[in-house]
Amino acid sequence: MAIKTMKKLPIGLQTFSELINDNHYYVDKTPLISKLAENGKYYFLSRPRRFGKSLLLSTLKSAFAGEEHLFKNLYLEKNWDWSKQYPVIHISFGRGVMNSVERLSETFLAILNEHAEDYGITLTAKGENSRLVELIRALYKLKGLPVVVLVDEYDKPILDNLHNPEFAEIIRDEMRSIYSVLKDSDAYLKFVLLTGVSKFSKISLFSGLNNLRDISLSSDYATLCGYTEQEIKDVFTERLDGVDFKELASWYNGYNFLGEKVYNPFAILLYLEKKRFKNYWFETGSPSFLLKLIRGSQYNVPDIENICLSEEDLGDFDINDITLETILFQTGYLTIDKVEEFDGDTLFYLTYPNREVRTSLNHYILRELVHSTPSSITRNRTDIRKALKQCDFEGLKQAFNALFASIPHDWYRKNKMSLYEGYYASIVYSCFCALGLTVIAEDSTNHGQIDLTVKLDNKIFIIEFKALDDKTQQGIALAQIKAKNYQQKYLNAENEVFLIGMEFDKQQRNLVFFETEALTA
Repeated sequence: MAIKTMKKLPIGLQTFSELINDNHYYVDKTPLISKLAENGKYYFLSRPRRFGKSLLLSTLKSAFAGEEHLFKNLYLEKNWDWSKQYPVIHISFGRGVMNSVERLSETFLAILNEHAEDYGITLTAKGENSRLVELIRALYKLKGLPVVVLVDEYDKPILDNLHNPEFAEIIRDEMRSIYSVLKDSDAYLKFVLLTGVSKFSKISLFSGLNNLRDISLSSDYATLCGYTEQEIKDVFTERLDGVDFKELASWYNGYNFLGEKVYNPFAILLYLEKKRFKNYWFETGSPSFLLKLIRGSQYNVPDIENICLSEEDLGDFDINDITLETILFQTGYLTIDKVEEFDGDTLFYLTYPNREVRTSLNHYILRELVHSTPSSITRNRTDIRKALKQCDFEGLKQAFNALFASIPHDWYRKNKMSLYEGYYASIVYSCFCALGLTVIAEDSTNHGQIDLTVKLDNKIFIIEFKALDDKTQQGIALAQIKAKNYQQKYLNAENEVFLIGMEFDKQQRNLVFFETEALTA
């Protein structure tokens, strides 16, 4: 796959031929494309949005169609059989929102009819499934070669309707019947690849395609979409003057698909054009469905940093069994931190991929939890950062008091979140993360776990939360830090360490006791 630096936006919407003919910079992924074609027939790949899935399919389409001139100076130029021009059916379900079965049917039939027209074929079969079979067989007969089928955003019609599970099930069943056609047409097919954001279970969506090879977490294809650091250094050399790679990696690198980590291609290309650190990828989509799950499940947001899933949980979800942790991973808000084998099971520990995702996601979560005006939240966050940087703990207390006081009473009436301790910890955690600070939730020590550790320059803030039912309990948060000697982990000559106890009253719905202590090594 060849990709250039960006002059137009967005990169994912430009065709492969446009990119090639633009004669700029190329990250050559075609060795992996050759490997795909040589080693299998039916593939499935899930990647987060804006990761180059559409461009990958465009590249495959051009290769199988025999467009040799597009691959000049790329690996595939001398490692592909250009004597054969396979017929290609390229289906994309990204054409708008599929909010009805009729809309889905119309879109799919339009795609099939466009292909038939391009090849000079007349289709007469009724219904999209029958017409797909007819198109595959007609192309096979016309060209004398098996057909390549490429499906982009295979899951979008379902994802568009997750807010309405009953209707999403109807759409899923329609999609299942479409994909079942591929197995019945095996004798007429050369190569099949389906791509999307999510990975629905084979039972629910691909029951017919039991020979579908999932390469989403295959180390062989871990870098098929996305850029490795070496690829960026090799290809974009003249654009890297003055680039701090440590900072660049902290912002956009970190996606782990069980191979070398990769940068988000959409974000890195925009950075190389603008030379400004910004939340480029995050701005192209809204995590509204995730926020609804977080609020509905009363999720303790700091637990996002301590998610451990089995291989089954990581890879599969269905409409009636959507878990927040799984969808956070599949949509790219979390990635794999480490893998552990335990009693025959494979366990996956997840983390934020980079600063862009961590900061932006928690900005949205904070707005969802506080439900105040954006200007009020921004002002409170700014005051919190200033107070923390200056070690102004009275100012820090006042800023948090103002943040909690800004939450509308009606928000509490409609949501019972304030009744659990994690609600207050979630707001404080998301606030610090949204500020771009280094935050460690459930920070392990040899005496237990610190609720929250926040790092700013050489300052370490050790924070314990308590939600009080009885005001006579005031002071227990800081007392617990000291009793368990949490601070010992960070006491050295390089650090300034501060202990902070934050105690909340469930009735007043605010911070009612705030106690601090400064330590030296």
